[in-house]
Amino acid sequence: MTIATPFQKRWQADGFTEQTPIQAAVYQPLKTDEDVIGLAPTGSGKTLAFGLPLLEKIVPGDGLQLLILAPSQELAIQTRDVLTPYAQDIHVNVQGIIGSANVKRQLTRLKEKPEVIVATAGRLLELIQSRKLKLAGLQTLVVDEADEMLRDPGFAQVREIAAAAPAETQLAFFSATPSPYFKEMSKWFGKTPKLIDVRAIDKTQGTVRHLFLQTDRAHQIDWLRTLAHTDGFKALVFFNQNASLERAAGILRHQAVRFAVLSREGRQTSRQKALTDFRHGRVTLLLVTDMAGRGLDIPKLPAVVNFDPPKRAEVYIHRAGRTGRMGESGMVVTLGDDHDRRDLAKLVPQYGVHRAYMVDGKLVDTPPTPSADTPKDSATVDSAAQVPKQKSARKMLKKEQPAEAAESGAKQHRKHKKNRVRDRRNKGKHKKLP
Repeated sequence: MTIATPFQKRWQADGFTEQTPIQAAVYQPLKTDEDVIGLAPTGSGKTLAFGLPLLEKIVPGDGLQLLILAPSQELAIQTRDVLTPYAQDIHVNVQGIIGSANVKRQLTRLKEKPEVIVATAGRLLELIQSRKLKLAGLQTLVVDEADEMLRDPGFAQVREIAAAAPAETQLAFFSATPSPYFKEMSKWFGKTPKLIDVRAIDKTQGTVRHLFLQTDRAHQIDWLRTLAHTDGFKALVFFNQNASLERAAGILRHQAVRFAVLSREGRQTSRQKALTDFRHGRVTLLLVTDMAGRGLDIPKLPAVVNFDPPKRAEVYIHRAGRTGRMGESGMVVTLGDDHDRRDLAKLVPQYGVHRAYMVDGKLVDTPPTPSADTPKDSATVDSAAQVPKQKSARKMLKKEQPAEAAESGAKQHRKHKKNRVRDRRNKGKHKKLP
């Protein structure tokens, strides 16, 4: 084990016994100032993989030396919170710089001259451009979730931040999926980092079932409510668009479902409360978009729900990576119609997505067997097609109405034929209108 002595006690107290493949593979290269690209599955401990060897090189009291970029505010705060206890053991100050936080408070904390900053790119650039933050002493720049950060508009922001740092600054990029820019790093960043890919040998992920619950668009929320009321169910629910998330949230507020929303438009305090409530089990569902949910670490999360099926394979991989972390079991449930099911099978064939059925309040991947009382010539009703909805009072009343009453009611409510003059033209003598 290559964990430095100052960190070993806390490392063991956190329940770790040995390094994951990515942690072992990048430790020495990072410690010896090599530029690296680290590829490893989600939930394989990438934060500590780059955090611990880089913290070893920090000189306390020597100003900003390590800068870590994250794509979302939640991931930036999560990374800061993971590294802070280890940094405190060596008397190093870690600060978070995110977009929704109070700028004046951030400037006050920067006066403490933190050695490590974890930031989102937008707010960090504002401070650099206004000369409130200088990178003259920066040793290492880490880009976490690099495949997302190197997409527009993040790509231009990362390049601008890298250009503001000294030319000899060490660069490190970490991700679960590759980026096209990884092959052109010398063109865009003037360096050729060493590629360290452990995805083929990493076995840290537990058993994850990948299920598809077939339904039409009109009844997706009905199924979401049914899942939320299933015993022991708790899930991150992913949406492709914020508008779709807000619509679902508006309906669920009237459905007796315990849920919270993690939206980029929300204030930092409300976003943090939503995460805290979800982690502590006070809500069953946490509704998120891909950006807000990227990189979130929820210990022992039972399930992930794709309310909107993803359009890109890497999006599915990152969503699915929120469950089944560090050897735990998990489940990914995608909602959609038959067209969505075929598209998903082509998008991520490696996961072997199975169709799901709700049987006795549980999700299973085998079709329900018809009971012995069911006639052989009758059609088998597949429970995935049975939409969990409440019958309206009008339909129930009509169903219970006797046949005779219904027939008489039909006679009484015959369509009235209007006695209009224009309808009687050329049809004989006009009747005198009353």
